[in-house]
Amino acid sequence: MDLLRAINTTLRGELERDERTLVLGQDVGRLGGVFRATEGLLDEFGPDRVVDMPLAEAAIVGASIGLAAAGLVPIAELQFLGFSHQAFHQIGAQLARMRYRSQGRFPMPVVIRAPFGGGVRTPELHSEALEAQFVQSPGLAVVMPSTPADAKGLLQTAVRSADPVLFCEPLRGYRLVTGEVPDGDAPVPFGRLRVVREGDDVTIVAWSAAVQVAGKAAEVLAEEGISATVVDLRTLVPLDEQGLVDAVAATGRCVVVHEAPLTAGFGAEVVATVNEGAFYSLEAPIARVAAPDTPYPPGRIEDLFVPNVDRVVAAARATVKA
Repeated sequence: MDLLRAINTTLRGELERDERTLVLGQDVGRLGGVFRATEGLLDEFGPDRVVDMPLAEAAIVGASIGLAAAGLVPIAELQFLGFSHQAFHQIGAQLARMRYRSQGRFPMPVVIRAPFGGGVRTPELHSEALEAQFVQSPGLAVVMPSTPADAKGLLQTAVRSADPVLFCEPLRGYRLVTGEVPDGDAPVPFGRLRVVREGDDVTIVAWSAAVQVAGKAAEVLAEEGISATVVDLRTLVPLDEQGLVDAVAATGRCVVVHEAPLTAGFGAEVVATVNEGAFYSLEAPIARVAAPDTPYPPGRIEDLFVPNVDRVVAAARATVKA
């Protein structure tokens, strides 16, 4: 199934599994979500468990905090991660630290689903990759699935967690990325990366939609005689630090790919982690392939902004030959 269908069926399964679970957000009910991720849920579970909210991200997240404190399990949808700034205070200063500041009295089993990313020609503020901004909210897990199977498994884990989770979904992967999805319960644990393919010459590290870009780049590199390992981090918080270090140490070279602007993107944390754990295994400086440090451009020129296969291939080639 495609990634969107995997999310829809997982939401349905979690609503069936636990009657405390509910879905809320703008247009999640009657419309079925702007991308139809919640299609059919209102008819099946009713308006008390599939709740249309106003166009107010702060209210959506704030309500979720209150619902969780009352013992429910809210799954909130922000139509786009780019709109999360409207709820930045609620996410970072309230949701992420509520369990800590209440000394465990109020667990926060809240999932915030938010699509993001380029390749779909969205208007301004819709495609921004803001994941690194939320990594600095201690108490909040940051999850970045790239495949339908991981979308299901990581979402199951997120909904069943006692701590809040920001669940970022790749926009262009909703209908374009397909794959086998296991039936029934198949939770994927946080903090364990996935090795997409193995190689000997360079390790390409990516997450979300950038994983598909990295995989295609590895195929091109193979035609040139360069063997690349591709690593999908899956979760940024918690980060599989040992798995990352081991994957880079095995090749001695590393390229990091992400859609966010270069400066202070999560790629910088990947570089720091590798330098601390695999410095003596490195044969060349670590390369980063990211968006430029500019506002997100109009859709007609976003191909110049979002990292593509050619840029990843060029970075890997230069790293191997360094």
